[in-house]
Amino acid sequence: MTLQPRAVVVHRTSELDALVARHGTTGQAAFFLESRGRDLAGVAASHAALERALASVAADIPAEWRRVRVEREDLPRFAFEPGDVVVAVGQDGLVANVAKYLSGQPVIGVDPAPGEHPGVLVRHRAEAVGALLSRHPGLPTDSLAMVTAWSDDGQRLTGLNEVFVGHASHQSARYTLAGGDGWRERQSSSGLLVGTGTGATGWCLSVARERRAPARLPERSSRDLAWFVREAWRSPSTGADHTGGELAPGDLLGVRAESDLVVFADGMEGDALHLTWGQELTVGVADGALHLVT
Repeated sequence: MTLQPRAVVVHRTSELDALVARHGTTGQAAFFLESRGRDLAGVAASHAALERALASVAADIPAEWRRVRVEREDLPRFAFEPGDVVVAVGQDGLVANVAKYLSGQPVIGVDPAPGEHPGVLVRHRAEAVGALLSRHPGLPTDSLAMVTAWSDDGQRLTGLNEVFVGHASHQSARYTLAGGDGWRERQSSSGLLVGTGTGATGWCLSVARERRAPARLPERSSRDLAWFVREAWRSPSTGADHTGGELAPGDLLGVRAESDLVVFADGMEGDALHLTWGQELTVGVADGALHLVT
């Protein structure tokens, strides 16, 4: 028997729910906010907008479809199916958070906030979801490049915006960096950042603006990546000649750890790879892409 499609609705815990879970009651949450110059009204309004959007999406999923609702924190433990349609209800970052766990499933980004202009990745309002799902499996999508990193012991991680390689704390990361054209350099730095065209408006842009000669960042539709070494320290044993560049599909960066390193994507530090001294990591353009519904 052929299974019906499944709608996977992904969202983050609202700020209000997080505050009540931390402080016990809504009254205590309100007191906490007031002590910091905020009031409960704005937080409650955002919570209500999210709940309305989630309810609207749930009501518009075809009755014959299977459905499941997943919180962002549970994504590393959730098993997506090949035929899923993912509906991410939240801010742009939520789409990036879910992208790394997918293998070609289409994503409908829904902006729950009232207003005229949706986000960059959450391009739709909740009331549009029903019409979009009715077009499945012919949903129109943009294909957005992703970055992937894999270690010599089989660990792998993929990101929509960027992958970060560095020390778990604020200590200097020590490693040897190698490029595809044969250069190698021992470095001590605040870490390595490799980003996509989607990530070129965030962390990578911030780093690029600090450079005297800003690197060219890829367009959102590009399959190229940009990479940056943050605050490389030149010393008798470490260099700072190779601190940025571009990677086309097929180009690779190599990292050989000379201290304990962590590797995480799109800010999700809780779902990281861990490298010990002597391990090797390779970073490049991912074979797959995020299929974002237009």
